[in-house]
Amino acid sequence: MSARIVVAGASMAGLRAAEQLRAAGWTGAITLVGDEPHMPYNRPPLSKEVLAGRAPFESLAFRPRASVSDVEWRLGRRVVAAELDERSVRLDDGTELSYDGLVVATGMRPRRLNCPGPSAGRHTVRTLDDARALREELIRPGARVVVIGAGFIGCEVAATAVGLGVAEVTVVDPLPLPMVGPLGELLGRALRRRHEERGVRFALGAAVAAFTGEERVTGVELRDGRVLPADVVVESVGSVANTEWLDGNGLDLTDGVLTDAWLRAGGRPDVVAVGDVARFPNARYDGVPRRVEHWCIPADTAKHAARTLVAGAAPAPFAPLPTFWSDQHDFRLQSFGTPVLGKQDVRVLDGDPEADVLVGYHHDGRLVGVVALGGQAVAASAARYRAELLKQPALTLS
Repeated sequence: MSARIVVAGASMAGLRAAEQLRAAGWTGAITLVGDEPHMPYNRPPLSKEVLAGRAPFESLAFRPRASVSDVEWRLGRRVVAAELDERSVRLDDGTELSYDGLVVATGMRPRRLNCPGPSAGRHTVRTLDDARALREELIRPGARVVVIGAGFIGCEVAATAVGLGVAEVTVVDPLPLPMVGPLGELLGRALRRRHEERGVRFALGAAVAAFTGEERVTGVELRDGRVLPADVVVESVGSVANTEWLDGNGLDLTDGVLTDAWLRAGGRPDVVAVGDVARFPNARYDGVPRRVEHWCIPADTAKHAARTLVAGAAPAPFAPLPTFWSDQHDFRLQSFGTPVLGKQDVRVLDGDPEADVLVGYHHDGRLVGVVALGGQAVAASAARYRAELLKQPALTLS
């Protein structure tokens, strides 16, 4: 039997892993297993362009490199179990696949609220099919929308819904400001103001108690007794790692798959994890393992993990510079670095929070992240700090 690497997960992280395995010198077979029927596609537009009806699927699909033209794709199939000591995985159709190397790229799924009430009319946004189903609801005349969760996806969906002309959009979150968790109060206040100016309503510091209605949601009941009328509910309350299939193998699956600085899972030389399911220490900052759900991470982890799997170890510990952006209404959030590590020392580097602004996040006086809020000019200003962040020595957190 020829040597084979199985990639469990066929989204962006899985595709990039296959491409990087070839780039690292792997000439054996590669099998990608993915639970969706679609070839890998770009997810960020789902809550924006796809939901708004401006982007067909063909514009989202990644174009695989020629080096992976011989890869075996098993789409519409899910990995349900693994025997790492035996080097085998089992699919939901009963197929057993043996491997010489395993790439864990099974990603995340949306967390759902465990509240009483009907399920019809409640949506999440993670897959192409999710976005298509939600769009059909949003374009109905007079739709009243409640978005639960004021994070990135929640705010993007709220902005898109306003752009589609829905009757009402209300965002509910137990925290006092939108995106205050990752970005802090200064930008949280600026974001709330910008959204409210464009028609979004907020119910902040509020938690959901139940969904009202018989067969379909008609409202969202909050714990303080208020009931928000709703024809459509979007749940954007975080993610759950798809790791159940790895149970019983001695791995730390507390929050994703714990890896070392070379992305090896459980110290195994034949198993690596990539994408947002990987919980890794970033040598740029400290030894604390964290998951990072940013668009750049699938490609960054795939490159490092492929070298580890093919060559035994990449030349240096993994030390990516996280990057993200979020388009909402007519403005953009652009970030480089890890702002959450510097939320206690936030400084305006350029502009004004009432207009376009560039904010720096510091730890012990050192810049650890920058975030721009506004148009193209301020986003370009943020990009100029990228080189400075890359040159920083490793950070030791107290």
